[in-house]
Amino acid sequence: MNVIKVLQERGFIENMTHEKELYAYLDNGSASCYIGFDPTASSLHVGSLVPIMSLAHMQHNSHHPIALVGGGTGLIGDPSGKTEMRKLITKEDVEFNKIGIKKQLSNFINFSDGRAELVDNADWLTGLGYIDFLRDIGRFFSVNRMVKAESYKLRLESDEGLSFIEFNYMLLQAYDFMKLADSHGCLLQMGGSDQWGNIVAGVDLVRRKLQKTAFGITFPLITTSSGAKMGKTANGAVWLDPEKTSPYDYYQFWVNTDDNDVARFLALFTFLPMDEIREVEKLDGADLNSVKSILAYEATKLCHGISEAQKAKLSASANFGERVIPDSILPSSDVTREKSKDLVEAGIEDTTPQSFYDVSMIESGIPAFKLYYEVGLVQSGSAARRLIQQGGAYLNGNRIESIDYIVGVSDIEHDEILLKAGKKKIHKIKIKM
Repeated sequence: MNVIKVLQERGFIENMTHEKELYAYLDNGSASCYIGFDPTASSLHVGSLVPIMSLAHMQHNSHHPIALVGGGTGLIGDPSGKTEMRKLITKEDVEFNKIGIKKQLSNFINFSDGRAELVDNADWLTGLGYIDFLRDIGRFFSVNRMVKAESYKLRLESDEGLSFIEFNYMLLQAYDFMKLADSHGCLLQMGGSDQWGNIVAGVDLVRRKLQKTAFGITFPLITTSSGAKMGKTANGAVWLDPEKTSPYDYYQFWVNTDDNDVARFLALFTFLPMDEIREVEKLDGADLNSVKSILAYEATKLCHGISEAQKAKLSASANFGERVIPDSILPSSDVTREKSKDLVEAGIEDTTPQSFYDVSMIESGIPAFKLYYEVGLVQSGSAARRLIQQGGAYLNGNRIESIDYIVGVSDIEHDEILLKAGKKKIHKIKIKM
């Protein structure tokens, strides 16, 4: 099957250029494609998974993915989708962030033996001569057309406006495409829907400068059924770096997917077969909860490996109750379906978020609201008080009835204290006796 049909079937494609020619390009053996990643942080987040998974699908279908880290363009900042200018970062920041980004991409894409490449546009952008660039590249761009691009319109209509440095971004991204088309034979660029204007500009530049037909694909903005932006939670972004978002918390993010999003997210964020995913749409109740466990397991396995996915699943089972998964549901998944043994008996490390307290810290007593804030279950002491008042705070499975409750030695069970915020957030305090 042509990879375009694979991506369409799974919900990746919003728009594309030269559809008929693009099908032919991808039918003629291994083709190169690229996506740019902004190195403004040392980790990508769940919002980056659609482009990452699209590159992985390209590779699975015998094509050659290129991940471009914007070490050059990152020094300027992409105005797309932003109402204010991005904070400028240093070259040192970019170099540090590149290391983390490649490590995360490597969990999804195989870079060994030249099967994929990671390139940095700083290698060709930072040495450009300004006058030469204007003469050779700038002359192909119409300001009238540029200001009509969605990526610029939002900023032009904002109070801050669009800076001249950001106005150059489209030219630089188009130049990246031309450079990769020339040096790597890469004729397909993919990106989010907000990149359509930049991608089309690159397609046009490749045609004008190299006399080659290039192509573009954009992905839809993925939101939850409630309309929220994908990957955003009350506690901030869900990161791919395990130091920023633990595998356990990553698993919990996916297992708490809304019922209406489960099948769609399975198609986008796992490699499970579509015929099995379509069957999921018929399920509800306990069976749909089993599907969520598989989604969480498969997504965590891709990002953090099978061992961490198993640990996260078993830890979640120990904290929230076992989910026995019928063999008939998504049978291609290698998730553990039978009832698991105790974590210790199974030799599995408990990955539940936890802190270590010396017993002396508990002997004099700690206000419950303060403890909830200290371990990070809430963002402030006042939020902890509200949680207790609303009946959402639990200690060792029992609701905390008073905001004045003092946690003490009598609350220690099996050398630990279990705190729970609502139905989904949990934290263990391990007591050193």
